[in-house]
Amino acid sequence: MRLNRYLLSVATVSLFCAGCATKGYVSDEIAAFEARMNGTMSESLAAYEARIEANKKTADEALMRATEAGKLAEGRLLAQTIMTNDDVRFDVDSYVLGDDARSALAGLIGELKSKNKGVYIEVQGHTDASGPENYNMELGEERAEAVVAYLHTDLQIPLHRISLFSYGEGMPVADNDTEDGRAMNRRVTVVVMS
Repeated sequence: MRLNRYLLSVATVSLFCAGCATKGYVSDEIAAFEARMNGTMSESLAAYEARIEANKKTADEALMRATEAGKLAEGRLLAQTIMTNDDVRFDVDSYVLGDDARSALAGLIGELKSKNKGVYIEVQGHTDASGPENYNMELGEERAEAVVAYLHTDLQIPLHRISLFSYGEGMPVADNDTEDGRAMNRRVTVVVMS
């Protein structure tokens, strides 16, 4: 009888110790799982926030273009100048304004100033489709910025009367499969409205 009680006590202590070891193991595993989940959730949250920011930027750009289109629709078109390789001579990957482009812009603005018109000027940058789309958007913007800088700095057009945006490769006027077509697509369009 005493032996049975002893064996029962040993078995109970053994089961209790085994239970403690199991609880510790389970606790460690749960902690490791929670750490992995927190890391995964943090990465997912960061990716989600990055997508939200990208969508916000796209929405802001769309709103800006819609606002500019509204101004264009409200205003009366006075003049439009399309500057292609014939006058601007944009080389591939270039946004530098040459003397011919400066002369064409000065002529357009001189005519408007002589008529004493209160105008709004929209400068649109375009590219050919020979590079990546995001690069072309940036290059189109740089071309439009070069024109805006010249209009403001050299021709004294107030910046509040000028807006710019890039269409990149999105609005070709010629076939991008030919060298001549690509040259025609590397352009800046200046739209003048009252």
